[in-house]
Amino acid sequence: MRYLLLTLILLLSFTGCQDKKNDAKKQAAHDAKIVAETRAKVLAEVKAKEIAEKKREQSKTPTQINQMGIDMHNGTIIIDTNKTKDFFNALNQKMETKIKKVSEDLQKGILNLQEEGIQINENRVSIDLNKTKNLLETWGQRIQVFAKEFDDVTKSLEINTSKGN
Repeated sequence: MRYLLLTLILLLSFTGCQDKKNDAKKQAAHDAKIVAETRAKVLAEVKAKEIAEKKREQSKTPTQINQMGIDMHNGTIIIDTNKTKDFFNALNQKMETKIKKVSEDLQKGILNLQEEGIQINENRVSIDLNKTKNLLETWGQRIQVFAKEFDDVTKSLEINTSKGN
């Protein structure tokens, strides 16, 4: 009887230890699962915040169309004629001063456009093709950005008109 009691106590004690080990393993696996889920949620929130921040910054920076006085919100186009008029007047003034300066320089026989890579004086004509290439590439990029904005506006209008029908 004594041996039976000792055997039973030993058996129960080992069984209890085994359960604790299994419980600890299950708890560790459960904790790891919860940590992974929480981490995924936090990463999703951070990405959503980053996207929202980028959108806010993009809406703050005026695009070429916004500078012209054209705004689009919820499928409606708003044209601020005063802004548009001011934009084209400012553009006109910039172009007039540049054209006037270039024509005066040409009459004198001297033209110095360092940014564009062109220099003309009484003795020689100097054209830096690298700077001229950079100028043309910059113009091309600006035209592409402007065209992309118009393309986005037209796509938005097409989507809105198709939803309305």
